Amino acid sequence: MKDNFFGREYDIAPAGGETGQAFVATHEDEKFFLKRNSSPFLAALSAKNIVPKLIWTRRVENGDVITAQKWINCHILTREEMVGPRVAKLLAKIHHSENLQHMLEKIENCYFSATQLLARLKAEISAKNEINTGMLDAIQYLEKNVSAVETTDYVVCHGDVNHNNWIISEENELFLVDWDGAMLADAANDIGMILYQYVPRADWNNWLSHYGTKLTNELHRKLKWYTIYQTVMQLTINQSEEAYERAKQIFQNAMEDDEV
Repeated sequence: MKDNFFGREYDIAPAGGETGQAFVATHEDEKFFLKRNSSPFLAALSAKNIVPKLIWTRRVENGDVITAQKWINCHILTREEMVGPRVAKLLAKIHHSENLQHMLEKIENCYFSATQLLARLKAEISAKNEINTGMLDAIQYLEKNVSAVETTDYVVCHGDVNHNNWIISEENELFLVDWDGAMLADAANDIGMILYQYVPRADWNNWLSHYGTKLTNELHRKLKWYTIYQTVMQLTINQSEEAYERAKQIFQNAMEDDEV
């Protein structure tokens, strides 16, 4: 597959991933990471050095928008590396950025309270008409505790912070990529998925100290609530077997947490 950008013909190859929307474009010594219909929020993230540098954006004949980012040689974080302080600190930088929040809210109305997220989840389950005993127990838990986790403190949340979306360049730069699910919500929406998935319980306080907060009963309850919400939502959508099994394990970890 070839395409023409700025008078030069580039070789285009799939970049992998589950969506099939990402590609690699090469021409002699030039190389870009291309994505179809990426979030317009990408420019703000690039300016903050949270994602690899955005080079250009182009609308093609069929109406799709193609973004090109600087290609970086990198490695995906391992599960073990997710426990390190750099992940906590970059996530805190994102969550605490008022500029990113203002930029995201300009693009679309994307504030989601716990009540709105629960309604969204119930609508998804109803549409699929598939619910098992575990999901039913989860919905009952979410309904019972929704008022206890409501907040007016919204931050920019990534929405899919699994280790495959964290990369480190050869220059030792850490990036969080794939922002198509960005929303303004409680920070626990991101934090919980990292803690329940990667961080041993004995290390939660240490990880949270690098993020800049402490594990209180209130935060713990939020972490559990939002993790159950996210994983049940993931279990209702079509995805790879690996992603399904990952969501199922995190769901079980959160449901079995009886400390709150």
